[in-house]
Amino acid sequence: MAMWFVLPAMLTIALIAFVPLGRAFWLSLWEINLRFANTPRVFVGLDNYWDILRDERFHNALKVSGMIAFWSIVAELVLGMVFALAINRSFIGRGPVRASVLIPWALTTVVSAKMWQLMYQTDFGIINRFLGDLNVISKPIPWLASPDFALWALVLAEIWKTTPFAALLLLAGLQLIPSDLYEASALDGASEWSTFWHITLPLLRPTLLVVLLFRFIDVARMFDLPFVLTGGGPGFQTETLTMYTYRVLFTNLQFGMGSALAVSVFIIVLLFSYLFIKVLGAPVGGGGSR
Repeated sequence: MAMWFVLPAMLTIALIAFVPLGRAFWLSLWEINLRFANTPRVFVGLDNYWDILRDERFHNALKVSGMIAFWSIVAELVLGMVFALAINRSFIGRGPVRASVLIPWALTTVVSAKMWQLMYQTDFGIINRFLGDLNVISKPIPWLASPDFALWALVLAEIWKTTPFAALLLLAGLQLIPSDLYEASALDGASEWSTFWHITLPLLRPTLLVVLLFRFIDVARMFDLPFVLTGGGPGFQTETLTMYTYRVLFTNLQFGMGSALAVSVFIIVLLFSYLFIKVLGAPVGGGGSR
């Protein structure tokens, strides 16, 4: 009976996930170039994957995505935790504060990217104007055109956009922690830091895992923010894995190589997700993984 109940869900998942994935893997075994009419399809096996391993542009995109993932997720977890702890307390005006914290996440990514693009503008952008008024910089900085600053400008915009998402999930996790644990900790004379380290943080491990997985998957498929904000430039300094895959598939029309890139991104996400689950998915008291 249980199998019959889950069968519709399994069929749905197979149709919308596994069938397209299998199709993409099958296409990745061929050399398919649609730029020229009547170009024959040639079966090349795993040659596309070997070409990817030797592709310097793929290595660059992997490095860019990795740096964005590391710095943005670390910052979002720290800032999200701070915001979640702050708005979890009772104070006057907590409702409007909670709503205002979610505004960046509620905005469409394209709108956020255009907003940050204007703020980063070299001549009349508010960031250069603000830093100039504080005498931090002596001349305007081309944030989005500089190889030294473009990636960090993208990371900052990503942190601003998605920190509220992390804060929202962490706030939900905080509200699931029984209040009597904090009362017992206060009676024992534990400090706030000790309470956070020994009670709050261990009980938030499942929530932290969810935030980490969601954000890593989001960064791995990041496309709209860098596409609008920097276009992958200058050069390929901010070109992510998804942007590179998109250009190979839909700009160069190399469907074989593009499919191989898409499958490779899926494998990378799958491996890292498994690693995160093995590390953070273990019970708080030990005893193996969930």
